[in-house]
Amino acid sequence: MISSKYNRKKSDNGNRLNLVMTVIFLLAGSILLRLYGLQVSKNDLYVALASDQHQVYNKLQPSRGEIYIQNSPVPDGKDFYPVATNKDFALVYAIPKDVKSPAEAADRLYEIFDRKNVEDEVDKMLKEDPYFSATSSDGLGIAAADIKNREEFKAIKRELELETRKKSIVAAYLDKLSKENDPYEPIRYKVEKETLDPYIDELHGLGIDHIMEAYRYYPEFSIGSHLFGFVGFDDSGKIGRYGLENFFNEELTGAPGSIKAERSGNGSLIIVNDREFNEPKNGSDLILTINRSIQFNACQKLNAAALRHGADGGTVIVMEPKTGAIIAMCSWPDYDPNNYGKVDDISIYNNPAVFDQYEPGSIFKIFTMSAGIDQGKVTPESTYNDKGSIKIPGWSKPIKNSDFDTFGGHGTVDMITVLELSLNTGSIHVMQRTGPEVFADYVKKFGFGQKTGIELPGEGSGNIVNLERDVIRPVEVATATFGQGITVTPLQTITAYAAVVNGGILMKPYVVDEIVTSEGERIKTQPQPVRRVISERTSLLLSGMMVRVVEEGHSTRAAVKGYYVGGKTGTAQVAGSGTKGYEAGRTIHTFIGFAPADDPKFVMLVKLNDPKDVAWADSSTAPLFSEIAEFILNYYQVPKER
Repeated sequence: MISSKYNRKKSDNGNRLNLVMTVIFLLAGSILLRLYGLQVSKNDLYVALASDQHQVYNKLQPSRGEIYIQNSPVPDGKDFYPVATNKDFALVYAIPKDVKSPAEAADRLYEIFDRKNVEDEVDKMLKEDPYFSATSSDGLGIAAADIKNREEFKAIKRELELETRKKSIVAAYLDKLSKENDPYEPIRYKVEKETLDPYIDELHGLGIDHIMEAYRYYPEFSIGSHLFGFVGFDDSGKIGRYGLENFFNEELTGAPGSIKAERSGNGSLIIVNDREFNEPKNGSDLILTINRSIQFNACQKLNAAALRHGADGGTVIVMEPKTGAIIAMCSWPDYDPNNYGKVDDISIYNNPAVFDQYEPGSIFKIFTMSAGIDQGKVTPESTYNDKGSIKIPGWSKPIKNSDFDTFGGHGTVDMITVLELSLNTGSIHVMQRTGPEVFADYVKKFGFGQKTGIELPGEGSGNIVNLERDVIRPVEVATATFGQGITVTPLQTITAYAAVVNGGILMKPYVVDEIVTSEGERIKTQPQPVRRVISERTSLLLSGMMVRVVEEGHSTRAAVKGYYVGGKTGTAQVAGSGTKGYEAGRTIHTFIGFAPADDPKFVMLVKLNDPKDVAWADSSTAPLFSEIAEFILNYYQVPKER
């Protein structure tokens, strides 16, 4: 009895032991399979995407600060729009040895990611081809039968072009998927999650997988690209390139956290000592002075004008004259910072508003006149005898007015007329009355020849070396009075011009209204006066003279119905590259103006590089100013003055 119970108990224990061993074996097997899946099947991917060290010092990356612009006419600290933010995109990749049918996978990848774009590109190409876009009603004498033949040929060409492009793309995919010894092959970067979601299971079945990665995202695309810059890469990882992304890279980046840990067999981290854990410090946000509506309108109208006039490039800057705050800043040609690598020339990344240095031409007469009036050497009503040209000591050729060949001399004219007709001889007369050294000193006080100090990289200082010599050459100071022989940047010019119309104070320009740290601290930018340049009286007189220029002078096309607007055109020659003299037939057109006249809400500089269809700025940048100014005045709901 005892023996029977003992044997039965032993048998039961043995069965239970076998069951336990079986469970342990199965669990161990599943664990081994899991380890195999993690450490063998995907080990190659881990090698490519992460560290393979057992003891790691894992940096915890902070979230990059975002950039916002104003989204209402009156900044209230609440209504902002993000122009640089962070967004998760999919990185689609393959482990080639896991791809069972590379040819099938390559074909599906094309259908999912490329077919629609390729069709759009081919259709656009054919639409722009004049051979296929012609119709029998175009007046080209093309018979209807020929048009039909062209349509048939177009359809054939479309199919051939689509097939050729498809073969090329599929072949590239196939090359990636066929590298069996390659542990990891990236297939597509920055894929929208919404695009990928419908195909995740299908791609997984083909051996294609994905991971989500954080990328910098610019919702406005090319609008303001020169101002914002982009986030690129260097040896240490992501880094701001150009624009605000570069200038404030440290503030935007924040500080990485760290944790000392060991990596377990399943790839997870085990904290060794929680005292060695440091949380990351997220980057600070930037809130800009830029107004979204004005920026968008200015950029769109600039782009249209540049294309309309066949210009090589252009720039618009809008500034609050009393504070120096930049309301809009854009240049053309621009680029999409979301796809910054798709440019033909990296020089397009430079911000022309602060980087370009050029001879300003007749807009500089405003500063010459400011010096003369401020010194009491001339008044708006002062006169001189304009003979149309003037001889300068030590220079063999006479300096002429731009209209000399048409009108010769204008006789007795006052200083208002000098600006209205943009007379070079009148500018020289003012300088001679003021004195070369005094004139040169005013040029420096207006900020030319030095950087403004705006929070943007790559700012140029211009070149006024001709006015900084111990002994200034008469011809060099004479030509400087009408903006020749010296160089300036667009930002320098609008900053100086703001001083002319704001009561005489040079303000430091700025584009960042506020920095908001990750802890919530708000660091507000305060308007910063640099120095007084001219008196309030001089400022008032010059403002009135510039209104006359728009009302009756060369700048009538800058007028805005219902408002008094002031401003001045400048049509400058383009200095030869590496040689003396100027390039024949090439000019730079600038208009600089303000509105409304009695209490300027804004000053604006508009510049077009070498427009091909018009000779003078009054036909290019002046009307462009008018278009943008009208929008701004309506946007701010400024009451009409007449």
